[in-house]
Amino acid sequence: MTRVRFAPSPTGHLHVGNARIAIFNWLFAQKNKGHFLLRLDDTDKDRATEAFADEIIDDMQWMGLTIDSIEKQSNRVQKYDAALEYLKGTGDVYECFDTAEELETKRKIQIMQGRPPIYDRNALMLTRKQKDHKIRCGIRPHWRFKLKDTVVEWHDMTRGKVRLATKHLSDPILIRADGQYLYTLCSVVDDVDMHITHVIRGADHLTNTAIQILLFRALHKEVPTFAHVPLVTDAKGKGFSKRLGFGTIGELRKKHIENIAVVATLAKLGTNSMPTGKETFNALVEDFSFSAFGNSVVKFSLQDLAPLNKKFIRHLTYEDARQKCDRPMDKKTWNVIRNNLNSLQEAPLWHEILFEEIISAKNAYLDHNKYFIAKAIQLLPEHTVTEKTWKDWTNNIRNETGKTGRDLFLPLRLALTGRNSGPEMEKILPLLGRKKILQRLKSVGGQALLRRDTS
Repeated sequence: MTRVRFAPSPTGHLHVGNARIAIFNWLFAQKNKGHFLLRLDDTDKDRATEAFADEIIDDMQWMGLTIDSIEKQSNRVQKYDAALEYLKGTGDVYECFDTAEELETKRKIQIMQGRPPIYDRNALMLTRKQKDHKIRCGIRPHWRFKLKDTVVEWHDMTRGKVRLATKHLSDPILIRADGQYLYTLCSVVDDVDMHITHVIRGADHLTNTAIQILLFRALHKEVPTFAHVPLVTDAKGKGFSKRLGFGTIGELRKKHIENIAVVATLAKLGTNSMPTGKETFNALVEDFSFSAFGNSVVKFSLQDLAPLNKKFIRHLTYEDARQKCDRPMDKKTWNVIRNNLNSLQEAPLWHEILFEEIISAKNAYLDHNKYFIAKAIQLLPEHTVTEKTWKDWTNNIRNETGKTGRDLFLPLRLALTGRNSGPEMEKILPLLGRKKILQRLKSVGGQALLRRDTS
């Protein structure tokens, strides 16, 4: 069975770049009838929190990404201990006593000399006696994985054949002097134990992949298939931050963007096919293919989501809209207001405008149009209001008053809805009914209807 994992560190908010990786993993699992695992890489004791972990899970559920199972690295330290001991036994790791200050000094010197800042393996020159002395002096070692001098090759689902020479890399630290395991070893051990078949992540992990392939081999475990997708930046080329809160899923939720708009946009970003507003989750699964993506960094604009969100709302079925709205709404009302909503949060407002009593307040524009409103009352047809009523009514008012265009339509819209824009008035009138139309026209009497701003 296909098994994939999304492995965020709960050290900040889930931003669109990480969410895109989650979406790719979920779509791939769904398309292959596989298993989608959420693995919380929470070994960073200083920054990882339960609050961030809960928020990540909540954001994923809001996006509609069904999670088949959840694991936490903090519960698996004994597994990492066992793997490290095995690597000690095979001689694939070695203990190092260089301090952070010493390593930084070496790095600066190498850069000044025009050499790559690669660890010099000074620790391998230490005798057992020297190591024991450092330990007695209270210097605790960190452990590095000893890279073989080789070229690591793999077939990537997005990039094709990838080759990376280890001579350009430092031996990675697997566990720090304070006993905290780092991503490199934990990820490999987890992928083995959790039977991960495909690792789908950002292109910034290419170097990690070369190292981790060697770790899989050192542990004599099967190497999964990899896919490295292009990174995402904002419109100016700036990366998103999970700690600053910029471009986070939480931010989009507060802006009342529909989850399908977010998922469809991120799923298609970097392809030749952008969302139309008609996409469904099933269609996104069916269309998903790594062959549709290039290798270049892609840009994501938060501003592009607002017009797209309107398109998705227009294509929502009445049943879906009713479930999402917190007030009762009949199908006829939905069909009238759907094309004018920026978000579903505006639906209750229009329900209130159409069906509840609204408060009148002083309005200079309507006060200036007292005579016009009075004429409109006189000319309102006697028969039952239909969609044809608006055209007949305004034609009669035009003939009587000579008003046209904005001067004709705006006073009526303001008097009846309290808004200077909105759904087509020919469709609003039948929902109001003749009695309410008359009440609202009479209630203004030179006054307008007080409406709160929805912006």
